[in-house]
Amino acid sequence: MPPQLSPQLAPKLTIKALTQAVGQGVTPRMVRHYHQIGLLPQPARSEGNYRLYSQTDVQRLQRIVALKQQGFQLAHIQQMLVKSSEAPQVEPLVEQLQQQYQRVLQQLVRLRQTATALEGLLGRDRSCQMMQAEALAQLRLLDVETQSAQTLAADLWEHLDGAVADHPEDFQAALQRLLPDLSQRPEIEVDILSQMILACGDVGLSAFVRFSPDAIKAARQALTQGCTVVADVPAVMASFDQARLAHLGCTWQALIDDGHIDSAADAEQQFWHDARGRGQLASLVEGNIWVVGYAPSVLIALCDAIATQQLRPALVIGLPIGFSHAPAAKRRLMQLAVPYITTECALGGGLLAAVALNQLAASLIEKPDCHCYLGNGEPG
Repeated sequence: MPPQLSPQLAPKLTIKALTQAVGQGVTPRMVRHYHQIGLLPQPARSEGNYRLYSQTDVQRLQRIVALKQQGFQLAHIQQMLVKSSEAPQVEPLVEQLQQQYQRVLQQLVRLRQTATALEGLLGRDRSCQMMQAEALAQLRLLDVETQSAQTLAADLWEHLDGAVADHPEDFQAALQRLLPDLSQRPEIEVDILSQMILACGDVGLSAFVRFSPDAIKAARQALTQGCTVVADVPAVMASFDQARLAHLGCTWQALIDDGHIDSAADAEQQFWHDARGRGQLASLVEGNIWVVGYAPSVLIALCDAIATQQLRPALVIGLPIGFSHAPAAKRRLMQLAVPYITTECALGGGLLAAVALNQLAASLIEKPDCHCYLGNGEPG
């Protein structure tokens, strides 16, 4: 391997070569603008008065681009670069990230309010549709990018909501209007996703649920063979449809066998202090269905056992709760060559995990000969 040149000795780059090295749509015009506002220091010049850039400039520009992609404004980026150059302190950066997170969260809240207003209209069934003419007229005033549910006046909601006491809600009719186009997904997968949405009341969940291509087939084969279903905690196991599992000849158990656990935080701490539970994890992996709805560390340990001991569960429903470890555990799961159902975010919980399992069992009993998940309609 040739020796690495220090940034000082590395060949200088022209402005065109700089933008090519950074990529990400950066143009020479953008670079010149960054010079003007002080984001990038003025570079050295060649004898022909061309700008010449070093690897340090490349790294600084890469960081500017990365921060822009995360949503930071140029003024904030400049402050962050100044602070980072003064001293390698983590705290100022964390404060900046917290401020950025709060700004993004406020935007999400406004959009969520708007979505709620639209759901209140679009989710109405046929029995309520005759009440919607006035609402649809008002809908033209609703700017979906900036406004919220308050755009629709309280008296309008009172008029619309007056009809809801006349009949029960038609959930399926509402879902048909609110769900995105799922026609390319297998019927059983759509059924599972619909039940998960009904369990949490958030149609946006559909954008984040991930099924491996073999998840449905693997689950049906394992349930048919009477596998064991392993929950991370008893609270998740208590939500299983045990009547259907028993009908299929399946058994179930909890890895952390402590009925007093009633939160993800308790489950996480208990798993770390439960040497017996960690020790028996590997013995329960092969051929079984795992339903992790509380502790992210259980899913991390399960992934480690699969990767290092070459064990293969029939299916992993990985939906633990958490804001850093849980998303990391789910990403790890999706990188493994095992069937899975998970979410590509922090969304999850024991109820959602159990609902996915229960719908798999229900579909097998109600539609034993369905092969929609194979893609070609042929039995496998």
